[in-house]
Order: sequence, then structure tokens, then C-alpha cells
Amino acid sequence: MKDYHLFLVDLDGTIYRGKDTIASGVRFIHRIKEAGKECLFLTNNTTRTPQMVVDKLAHHGVKTDISHIYTPNMATVSYILEQEDWQAKKIGVYLIGQIGLLQEFLKHPEFELNESNPDYVVVGLDTDFTYHKVQVASTAIQNGAKFIGTNADVNLPSDQGLMPGNGSLCAMVAVASGQEPLYIGKPSAIIIEKVLAKFHCSKKDALLVGDNYETDIKAGFNSGVDQLLVTTGITQAADLIGKKQPTILVDSLDKVKL
Repeated sequence: MKDYHLFLVDLDGTIYRGKDTIASGVRFIHRIKEAGKECLFLTNNTTRTPQMVVDKLAHHGVKTDISHIYTPNMATVSYILEQEDWQAKKIGVYLIGQIGLLQEFLKHPEFELNESNPDYVVVGLDTDFTYHKVQVASTAIQNGAKFIGTNADVNLPSDQGLMPGNGSLCAMVAVASGQEPLYIGKPSAIIIEKVLAKFHCSKKDALLVGDNYETDIKAGFNSGVDQLLVTTGITQAADLIGKKQPTILVDSLDKVKL
């Protein structure tokens, strides 16, 4: 394997499955640290704050801090601030989401919540999604607000089977408003470019590690970053037949030699 300097590691399906720890994933993280490499946890989950992610990882035996967590919420804030002259006026946003999304925006004074005439409608996973929220969002988009989806995951695995993901919520707003969203999280190249800039790392020195071909691996394809697919989560080896192959494929992260 190449001598990568930065490992961008997915969480659910790679380090844990819901409440269950994936021991080989935890051992892999420990080996990265022992080798003196940088590890950043790159999740598509927008419902948690960075500290909540840190706490969950600690429960599974991985010690880290918020400086090593990167979410679509963070990438979305960074993206919008690059697009707007926020020094001239506050940026109005209508947010659909949970604490992870809300806290990330509200800690930046450049933004203000605005239901009536926002500059942006940002949709993240929201388990309290309602008709009223769709109505407000679609009306704002029809009136000119830019539409951003934090991530495009259509489904999320759970103990009850596949649950609706943020892509499903965005699809409803898209149909109602007549506009498709710009997605920021994996598999978009935007989040990868943001995190590489944060760590001052070139594409050739990074490796994306994850269990989901449609998000983790395609993010690598779209951004030009090498990928490692581990079949401890969503995507299995049989699912890759006839598809573009990841840089590395393993059934356990124990098999990855640094």
C-alpha cells in the first residue's frame, strides 16, 4: 500500500454498526496513530455535533478530539461563506435538521435564521420533518433561495432495516420546489476538497476509508482521492461486479498493512 499521510475514515459500518463496535476498525485506527499518521473521521451524519461524535467514538474505544471530526455541516458552512460577501450583511438561512446542523450554523455570527426570505435553504436529516417545513423550504426556493442538501444518503441502516435518509427528505423538497439541491457531503467532491484544505494535504497523500460504495468510494472517484472499501458495512464484494473498482478492497481492516 502507498505511504498515505492522511486517512479519511468513515464511521458507521467502518468503526461501528449502530451500538456494536467493529473491533478490526478500532484496531486499524490505533495502528494509524502508532504509525504517526493523521486520521480524520469523515462522517455524513449531520444529526450529531463534533463533540457528540467524539463521545460516541470513545464509547467504542477510539480516543480523539473535535479537531479530528469533519461533517457535512462544517463543509456546508465553509462553502456558503466562500460564496457570499458576509461582511456586507448577514446571510439568511432556513435550516431543516437537528442539533448538529443547527449548532454548527448558529456558532457563526455571519448567519441569521430567516424563514420569510432566506438566501439559502439547507436540508439535513430531520426526524421531525413536517409538511410545514417542506412548505417553507419550497416557497423560499421558488422565491430565489439557493437549495443545499448536506448529504444525499437516500437510506440509513438501522435495527429496523433501511430508514429514510436525508436524500429522501431533499427529494420531497426538490419535487415541491422544482429545484434540485447542491449536495455537499459524500459522494460530492466538495466535502473532500474542504477537508484536504483543512489539513493542508494533497489528494495523492490521502486515502478515503469506508464501507459504502455509493458515498465513501464515489467521493474518492469524484475528488481524485484513493479509496479503501471494507465490506463490514453496507457494500459487499458481490455488489462491485461490473462496477468501477476501489483502489483497495478488503473484508477486514485487520488486513490493511500500513
